[in-house]
Amino acid sequence: MYVPCSVFRRTPLERADQQLAWDRADQWFFAAGACHILAYAFLEAHPEGWTAVGLWPEDRPDPSHVYVTDGTWAFDSCGWTLEAELIEVSRAAEPHADYRPRPLHMDLDELCARHWHRTRAEFAHDPWPRAHHYLTHFADPRPTPPVRLCEFGRGGGPFRSPRAR
Repeated sequence: MYVPCSVFRRTPLERADQQLAWDRADQWFFAAGACHILAYAFLEAHPEGWTAVGLWPEDRPDPSHVYVTDGTWAFDSCGWTLEAELIEVSRAAEPHADYRPRPLHMDLDELCARHWHRTRAEFAHDPWPRAHHYLTHFADPRPTPPVRLCEFGRGGGPFRSPRAR
């Protein structure tokens, strides 16, 4: 089951001390304080079919959480979750927030500038390699389409590269 990012919120000390924040376990780090970094690293690794989304608390100018979605599945610090579950559990954890998902039609630098999120340079260390490494821990749960072999020639056999002969 999905664990909402509110469970992993940084303490005031972790907010003030970037090294202390950096030293948290990956899930904690990417749930609270670096969710936007993970989302945009995901978009770099999977550029087609995904959108960054912000979860906005009611009447707030900035998103409190950022994740990516293909419209069905979402990816964030918890790994793969159905987007509907992510939203439902986040709302249940903080009903006063009345979270609303909104697509983020901007790059990472613009998101950071417009919505008070830390840039890569504002972390104790560059979080980009850490985010890409974290992505490798999660296998894609979506079904893969069947592989289709191309047929050619009179024999009707599968295509084989000349190098494979």
